[in-house]
Amino acid sequence: MRCGTGPRLGWFLWRTMELHCVLILCFFPGWAAGYKHGDNVTLYVNKVGPYHNPQETYHYYTLPVCRPEKVHHKSLSLGEVLDGDRMAESLYHIQFRENVEKKMLCQLSLSEQQVDQLREAIEELYYFEFVLDDIPIWGFVGYLEESGFLPHSHKVVLWTHLNFNIEYNGDTIIFANVSVKDVKPVPLEEGAGTGVGGVGLGGGGLTVTHTYSVHWFESPLPHSRRGERFRDYSFFPKTLEIHWLSIINSLVLVVLLLGFVIIILMRVLKNDFARYNVEEEGGCDDLDQGDNGWKIIHTDVFRFPPYKSLLCAILGVGAQFLTLATGIILMALLGMFNVHRHGAINSAAIALYALTSCVSGYVSCSFYTQINGQRWVWNIILTSSIFSAPLFLTWSVVNSVHWWSGSTQALPATTVLLLLGAWALVGFPLTVIGGIVGKNRAGNFQAPCRTRNIPRQIPTQPWYKRAAVHMAIGGFLPFSAISVELYYIFATVWGREHYTLYGILLCVFAILISVGACISVALTYFLLSGEDYRWWWRSVLNTGSTGIFIFVYSVFYYRNRSSMSGPVQSTEFFGYSLLTAMVFSLMLGSVSFWASLAFIRYIYRSLKMD
Repeated sequence: MRCGTGPRLGWFLWRTMELHCVLILCFFPGWAAGYKHGDNVTLYVNKVGPYHNPQETYHYYTLPVCRPEKVHHKSLSLGEVLDGDRMAESLYHIQFRENVEKKMLCQLSLSEQQVDQLREAIEELYYFEFVLDDIPIWGFVGYLEESGFLPHSHKVVLWTHLNFNIEYNGDTIIFANVSVKDVKPVPLEEGAGTGVGGVGLGGGGLTVTHTYSVHWFESPLPHSRRGERFRDYSFFPKTLEIHWLSIINSLVLVVLLLGFVIIILMRVLKNDFARYNVEEEGGCDDLDQGDNGWKIIHTDVFRFPPYKSLLCAILGVGAQFLTLATGIILMALLGMFNVHRHGAINSAAIALYALTSCVSGYVSCSFYTQINGQRWVWNIILTSSIFSAPLFLTWSVVNSVHWWSGSTQALPATTVLLLLGAWALVGFPLTVIGGIVGKNRAGNFQAPCRTRNIPRQIPTQPWYKRAAVHMAIGGFLPFSAISVELYYIFATVWGREHYTLYGILLCVFAILISVGACISVALTYFLLSGEDYRWWWRSVLNTGSTGIFIFVYSVFYYRNRSSMSGPVQSTEFFGYSLLTAMVFSLMLGSVSFWASLAFIRYIYRSLKMD
């Protein structure tokens, strides 16, 4: 061993173990916070933003509201920062199990500019988010009332009193929400305003007095089940109802589709084998005479494709995302993503992406070596950057837009350095290690037939065997299998719902992989039957085109199923939707290729050729 290699390797292993420990601590179920009667319960203010733009959020204190002289922020996890959380201590004084009636929070003298700022926020349906004992509390800053046509009434009012309703069981907090029932708001008139709780200052200014009440209610629900109470509360629209009927409908269609493909294909192959194996005498070279179909190209079907390094990089990263998606779903089924654990899935995705980089390096470099690739170092670099480079470019654009608008979704410099460090110190080194191991353990490419030096001429193909037609078929069928569930996933990612049906998600994921593999095998057979042996890249593109359908669906969702608008939300939506489509293309392209390769090896191995 070269001098100095041992300490460096030990340091790297230590950092990897440290990351494992952080991941375990991140998802280990925390102990319930116990309070005594009269103990202080900290209420954190978090963020505000337009109701219809979930990812356009700003710090709560950007609005002219009651705030302490010195703002103290809460230490946040990586997932919380990525989720746009910026929790800070508030002036609300809440004590465990002690009711409070109309206690004054502060009195504000608002300038005309501040009144206009509040009016604009209320007209854009701004909501706020507080956090009490890891329980998010939502409410609207004010409300807008439109009435009449002639004359038209446009009334903007501000809520200056909040009622906090908190449920407890023993010494733990179960649930909390805020209401404005029986509360008279303060009108924000254009130019000047007076009303209950507000006194006009002249010149368009306004003085408002903010108050609050706290009411405690005993709950029979234990702390271990408080997530059920959270899911029953509906500040946001309920769109994630149980949808077993739709899933069963998709499952039946998929089973019928798979059965049709398998039965038809097996019958055709049986006839092919019976016809091709009538004559058992003669070698491989004699089989070209008087024959047609997929058998005649047995000396070309295993001819290695162009752009080997790019193909292997796609296969490697696709295998990595398969591992990543399986890991996320299994962790969710084990209950590691509690509804009160902010940003847990974000943290898991970042950590698993870094840790599974060894999978991409191993798969890519191993297969690259098998197909006689020589530039394995370049292959490792391409594998590590084929997704991370578009991700960094997209994030740079999205983060710049958030930074320009002052949104809390813009990542701080420390978080950016942490993410870059995770890739540079964990992700990339694991890709290199996986690539080296894959290169050294790679065997020979298992081809049932030898390949001729001179490639065979490919006959003209009919229109229905062209790449575009196969991509349309191979992309649409897997997309149709997940189209129902895709709506709920979008409602979760681009809304404020909490997805809890992970068992259904696992079934849909398995259906997606199965459909992709079967459709790929069928399309590959049709391609080979036309004496076209260029199946390598076609197998990747066949079901990899599902990503195109997913991106088109995202455009449809944006225009017809959501109320999102504005440059900030639109940039993030389309940027990350494009990355999501790329992930599906890489993942399904990898599945499609390995299914086609296994199928081709099977049929040519079954032929009686010497």
